[in-house]
Amino acid sequence: MSDKLMLLDTASLYFRAFYGVPDKVKAPDGSSVNAARGLLDIIAKLVTLYEPTHIVACWDDDWRPQWRVDLIPSYKTHRVVEIVEAGPDVEEVPDPLEAQIPLIRRTLTALGIPIIGVADHEADDVIGTLASRATMPVDIVTGDRDLFQLIDDGRGIRLIYTARGMSNLEVMTDETVVAKYGVLPTQYVDFATMRGDASDGLPGVAGVGEKTAATLLQTHGDLESIRAAATVGEGMSARIQSKILDASAYLDVAPTVVEVARGLDIVPPITPVHPLDFEKADAATALAEQWNLGGSMQRAIAALRIPRGGS
Repeated sequence: MSDKLMLLDTASLYFRAFYGVPDKVKAPDGSSVNAARGLLDIIAKLVTLYEPTHIVACWDDDWRPQWRVDLIPSYKTHRVVEIVEAGPDVEEVPDPLEAQIPLIRRTLTALGIPIIGVADHEADDVIGTLASRATMPVDIVTGDRDLFQLIDDGRGIRLIYTARGMSNLEVMTDETVVAKYGVLPTQYVDFATMRGDASDGLPGVAGVGEKTAATLLQTHGDLESIRAAATVGEGMSARIQSKILDASAYLDVAPTVVEVARGLDIVPPITPVHPLDFEKADAATALAEQWNLGGSMQRAIAALRIPRGGS
C-alpha cells in the first residue's frame, strides 16, 4: 500500500456530527459533547474504510472572506448573524455546537491530526492548495459539491462525498462527476457559476439550470467560449443568448468566488498518523475520560493504531 493523504472539510463534518448524534451523553460538567463524539466516530469510519496514512483537518479561519463578499455581496449572507468590521463575520452556529469547537480542536490535536487554516480564507481554499501540491493520492472528505472541481483521476485526487450521510458515502471521480452532471471536474467551476447555489448565496444565471449549463459546456467547452458565442449569437437559442448577456456583470466575477484557491502560503506539518504512538493514545484516552468521549475516542484510537502504507 502506498501513502495517501486525507483532507477533512472539518466544519462540514462537525456540523454533520452535531445534527446527527443525539445530545444525550454529556460531559461531567453537563456540557454537550455530541459533535465531538460524532466527529471522532466519523474519523474512525473514514480511516477504517479508506486507509489514509496522512490526515489534515482543514479549517475555516474565515468562513466568508471579505474578498469574496466584495465580488458578490450576497455570498453566504443568509448565514450571517453579526457583521464584524475588523474580522470574520459571525456565522449562525447553534450555541451547543459553538461551545464544543475548542474541544474538537483538542481531540484532533490529541490524535496527532494537524489543524490547518489560513487567514482570510475558507477550508475549501486550504484543501485546494494541499490537494494541488500533494505528491501522493488524495481523498477529500466533504459535503460541499463545489470541491468537485478538485477531482483529478490522473493525479489520484478523489472526493468522499458525505451529503447523503455517513452510511451512504459516495466516492466521486472524473467518471462519476460526468455521470451525475454531464461535465468534467475541470468544467465544474463554470458549471456551478452558471447554475448558482442558493446555499452559498450565488444567484447564477437566471433561467440557466443544471441541464442547460451542462449542455452549453458540452457544446462550447468553457465559460469564456460560451460568453464569446453569446456575443455573436452562435450555438445557443436566442433566449439563452439573452440570459448569458444579461448576466455579464455577474459572470465577470463569479468564477473567482466559486474557484478555490490553490496557491496559499502553507507549509503543512503533514506527517504520518499511523500508527498512533502509545504516548498520544494515552493522552487522547485521558482527554476522553475528562470529557466523557467514551467509545468514540477509543474507536478513533483503534483505527489510527493500525500501521498502513509505506511510511
